[in-house]
Amino acid sequence: MVPVMCLMIAGTVSCMMDYADNFELANGHVVVLTDPDGTGDKFDDFLDNPFIDTEVENVSTFSVDADGAAYAYMRRMVNQGFRPTEVGACPWQPEHKLLRLGIKGRDIYQGKHPKSNYVFLLDISGSMATKDKLPLLQEGMKMMIDYLDPDDRISIVTYASGEKKVLESTPVREASKIKKAIGKLVASGSTAGHSGMRMAYEECLANYIEGGNNRVIMGTDGDFNVGETSTDAILELAENYAAKGIYLTVCGFGTGNLNDGMMEKVSNAGNGTYEYIDSEDELTKVFVIERNKFTSVANDVKNQVTFDKEMVKSYRLIGYENRVLGKEDFDNDKKDAGEIGASQTITALYEIVPAEGFAKSKVIAKYDLRYKEALGDASIPLTMDIAVSDPDGSSANLDLAAGIAAYGMMLRQTRYQGSSSFAMAHELVSRSIRNSAGFDPYQLQLRENLLELIDKADRIKYED
Repeated sequence: MVPVMCLMIAGTVSCMMDYADNFELANGHVVVLTDPDGTGDKFDDFLDNPFIDTEVENVSTFSVDADGAAYAYMRRMVNQGFRPTEVGACPWQPEHKLLRLGIKGRDIYQGKHPKSNYVFLLDISGSMATKDKLPLLQEGMKMMIDYLDPDDRISIVTYASGEKKVLESTPVREASKIKKAIGKLVASGSTAGHSGMRMAYEECLANYIEGGNNRVIMGTDGDFNVGETSTDAILELAENYAAKGIYLTVCGFGTGNLNDGMMEKVSNAGNGTYEYIDSEDELTKVFVIERNKFTSVANDVKNQVTFDKEMVKSYRLIGYENRVLGKEDFDNDKKDAGEIGASQTITALYEIVPAEGFAKSKVIAKYDLRYKEALGDASIPLTMDIAVSDPDGSSANLDLAAGIAAYGMMLRQTRYQGSSSFAMAHELVSRSIRNSAGFDPYQLQLRENLLELIDKADRIKYED
């Protein structure tokens, strides 16, 4: 159950490899942006985390955030010629250093998965009729079934103008029956999401597997517009069932009706993750390659970094704006935090301003982590020192993280961008590819695709 941890300060060797989609760009929420790019989608804006003087506060605490939606939606917008506003990053300042934190959920090998009780909660309202929505969602559900264990169980609940249970809990060994039910779905009507969620949760609870993986997987293109539409009521619903051990994964599809902020908040309240599916490749990645993420292996995961004031003058956590916690929350097991799925990797970056005492081979900070094996358990503490190895070097992983950070910063035009540029981001990601040649086990070419996105964004950067 113990997550694998690795840290990076400049050139410290990382113990894991992250895909670009696993990098947490930023997900804070401060001001609601309605339809910022003229697509009809809605996002929450955020204020970048500021630099904090270690003389004022040398302890930084935050919850993990395992969502993959921000990167996928950014990719879609850039490919369509837009400049997205939902991502953030930090500047590249030569006199500063980058500290990279990495966490990896333990692997679960074939045949060792806990039995799963899944409820597919599918939006079949009229706006889901386009090929990049319901048809893509149906394909993903069918693909996932092919990789589940025969004893896992699937129920299907749909919602449009009203809610309906279209398939009772059925073992995966009856895959043809499940796929037939999925294939019959047709999009029409409005969107009664709250009542659909309640039915799905009740179905999951009715078939609850003690000690198993009980999860609602929701697929939708946007907001709820029929019945109970209050965000607070929907969040309360998700929180209540999360307390009963039922997790929630929210998968967003298409554009024109997407309520990004609400989807992320609901997934957080439901102890789950928020994904965005913009293509068949992303569909395969989420529902097949990374399907282990649907099984949580570390719950209420909290991070705390205590900087040595003699080594670090100030620091800034990049992203995680809506996941920052108070120092006192770290030891409070009643304080909710994020979950990590099996084999899932999480990355965080700090930009630090070195103090005069900053030197190679010195411990600059202490990293503490707490997690629970199961919701409601007492948390398990882990700790390690963060030492500087090569303060002027960089590995392939740090190049990738820094490149994505520079890219996101350019897209947002943040006040912290410094001398960053799209060219800098391109070179950093290119260097990560050269220095990690051969590492692409699923032939997804995610880093190469990222280079194409950076170049596209560079070409449209001056357009209104």
